[in-house]
Amino acid sequence: MIFIRKGTKKDISSLLNLIKELAEYEKEPDEVVVTEDQLLEDGFGKTKIFDFYVATEIGKVVGFALYYTKYSTWKGNCIYLEDLIVTKEYRGQGIGKQLFEEVLKVAKAKKAHRFEWQVLNWNQPAINFYKKYNADLDPNWLNGELNYNQLQEFNEFE
Repeated sequence: MIFIRKGTKKDISSLLNLIKELAEYEKEPDEVVVTEDQLLEDGFGKTKIFDFYVATEIGKVVGFALYYTKYSTWKGNCIYLEDLIVTKEYRGQGIGKQLFEEVLKVAKAKKAHRFEWQVLNWNQPAINFYKKYNADLDPNWLNGELNYNQLQEFNEFE
């Protein structure tokens, strides 16, 4: 039987393993640089950045949904689902739905103006999953980012 609950410090090792599994699935295994210590600090430290739910079976973590609050200057508070994964052997059992809906409940309870996430354009199973909720998948916005090295190399423009 699968149980969904808030993540705890004891789940950090499992969380990192699932993050690495997700990176493999998304064909970016070398991009994971986060450590257990960093996850502990960011999830449970003085300046907590994220929350997460885990799906467990007999004490084993088989999935997670990690989210945080962000702010829209046009709308106000929003909940951003950073990642949701169910380990390969447990997929297709409705666990992702349970995790997604736990975060959806958080967004509703916090009266968030939006519940947001990203999905890779080739990840058809995930796209199909989100479409079941009548989600808007916006093709008009491009994602922008500066990576760690770019940030460290930044010098003010002259």
